[in-house]
Amino acid sequence: MKHAFIFLLLIIWPLSSYAVQVGDIAPDFSLQGSDGKVHSLADYRGKQAVVVAWFPKAFSRGCTIECKSLAENGHLIKQYDVTYFMASIDDIEDNKGFAEEQKADFPLLSDPTKQTARAYGVLSPRGYADRQTFYIGKDGRILAIDRNVRPATSAADMVSMLAELEIPLIGK
Repeated sequence: MKHAFIFLLLIIWPLSSYAVQVGDIAPDFSLQGSDGKVHSLADYRGKQAVVVAWFPKAFSRGCTIECKSLAENGHLIKQYDVTYFMASIDDIEDNKGFAEEQKADFPLLSDPTKQTARAYGVLSPRGYADRQTFYIGKDGRILAIDRNVRPATSAADMVSMLAELEIPLIGK
């Protein structure tokens, strides 16, 4: 039993040290979006803040609730000078179908190679992305990380965090 614990610790400990933290430069990405475009974090640097909401699996219960929250309340998020995405390791066809079904008016990014999920430290031992939301400033630094995302209130929580981070309102 003691050896199993030490073995588990040796596996988990290095993984946790790779997770990005608040203040770090966010790992760049170029990922296919459900809107047919490739989205790169570098394209937004110096222009506006970016929010990336990682989710485990398209069409699953919690992810459907989260996507629906963001789709139905996107007008509140769009008051801020921010671009926002949901992202998963699902293939692009799954994310396109999921975005269409949920009437998402924002891109869902696909990371089937899992490289970006690993870079952000969200790839779980189960092989899915953990549900976490990253708030990235214009300078490319991580401003906040929500590791306790509540799917049903994700849009309201996102708006609260954008206000707390003093992300400017558009036109103000």
